[in-house]
Amino acid sequence: MTQKTRVSVAGVLSAAALLSGLAAPVATAAPASHAPRAAQHIPFTEAEVTAQDDGSYKVTWKAPGNRHVAVRANGRTVATGGSTGTVTVKGLPAADRQWFTLVPERGGSLRLADRLIELDGTVNFRDAGGYRTKDGQWVRMGAIYRTDSLEKLTDADLAKLKRLGISVDYDLRTTSERAAAPDRLPEGVRYVVANVVGDDSPLFSMPETAEEAAQLMIDGEKSMVSGESAKSAYSTVFAGLARDADGALYHCTAGKDRTGWASAALLTALGVPRETVMEDYLASNVYRAEANAAALAAMPAEQAAVYKPMLDVRAEYLNAGFAEVAEEFGSFAAYEQKALGLDARELRALKADLLVG
Repeated sequence: MTQKTRVSVAGVLSAAALLSGLAAPVATAAPASHAPRAAQHIPFTEAEVTAQDDGSYKVTWKAPGNRHVAVRANGRTVATGGSTGTVTVKGLPAADRQWFTLVPERGGSLRLADRLIELDGTVNFRDAGGYRTKDGQWVRMGAIYRTDSLEKLTDADLAKLKRLGISVDYDLRTTSERAAAPDRLPEGVRYVVANVVGDDSPLFSMPETAEEAAQLMIDGEKSMVSGESAKSAYSTVFAGLARDADGALYHCTAGKDRTGWASAALLTALGVPRETVMEDYLASNVYRAEANAAALAAMPAEQAAVYKPMLDVRAEYLNAGFAEVAEEFGSFAAYEQKALGLDARELRALKADLLVG
C-alpha cells in the first residue's frame, strides 16, 4: 500500500464489512412466538441460555432471595435449582429455536433463548433482547433482531425467518452495497432503506497502517452519531420501532458497525447499563471470528495487518460514538430527541413494548 487511494467513509466501512463477509456461514435454526409479558417484578439479576455444540443447552441464572427456580421448556420442567444455578439441559426435540422459561418461587418469570439465530446464509444474526436494565427490567427476546447482510439466505433460511415472524427489514447499507448484494426476504416482509453513511460522504485516504485504520473506524463511529445521513437513517429505524417493534430487524453488511450503533443506541434508550451494551457490541468479534480469519488469511500479511482493525469491533470505537453524543448533544437524552427523533411519548411506547418486569 505505497500509493494512496481516495475512498469515502462509506467506502471504508463497506470494504471492511464486505471483507468480513467473505467466509461461509453457520447452519441451523431460528424462530418462536413472541414472549409473554410479565406483570410482576422479575427477580433475576443475571440469566442466559447458551446452545452447545452437542445439541444441549446451558442455562445460568442468579435470583437473589429465591430458594427455588424451575427451568421449563416445551411445557414441562426440565431442571431446577436454587437462587444461583447453572444447568445443562439435554434431549430436547429439534426446534427452530429452543425457548426456556425461568420460574422463581417469588416474582415474575423470564423467557429466554440462545441469542444467536443460526442460518445457513448469515453468521451474525442475533436477538437484540435478553438484557437486564439498570432498574431491574428485562429487554424481551423474540421481538427485534440485528444481523449481517441477507443476500446469501437459503430457501430454508427464508422459511425460518417466516416462522420467526419477521415483518420489517431496515437496511442500513449504501446504494452500492444494496445493488451488489440485494436482500433475500420472506414474502410479505416490508423493506425499508435507512442509509446510515450516505453515498456522498467526505473523502479520506485508504489507511496505510493499522493505526490509521483504527482511527478511520473511530471517525466512522462518530459520523454515525452526528452525520446528517446517519441521523436521518436512525430516525427512520427508531420511528418504526416505536410504532411496532415486533418482528423488526436491522442490518448492514457485517452487522457490526452501523448495526452495532443501532443496537447500542436502542439498548441505551431502554436503560441497559453501558457495560452490557459494550458486551453486546463486542460479541460481533466472537460471531464473526471465523469469517474474519478467512478474509485476513486471503490477504498478504502486511495488508491483513492494516485491514484487521476495520474487521474488528473494539471498545475504543463504540466509546468514540458515546463521546460524540456527549460532545455534540450534551446527553444521551438530548441525542434521543434531536438525532433519533424520539419524543417522550415514543420513548414510553418503546419501553412499554420491549421491557418486561
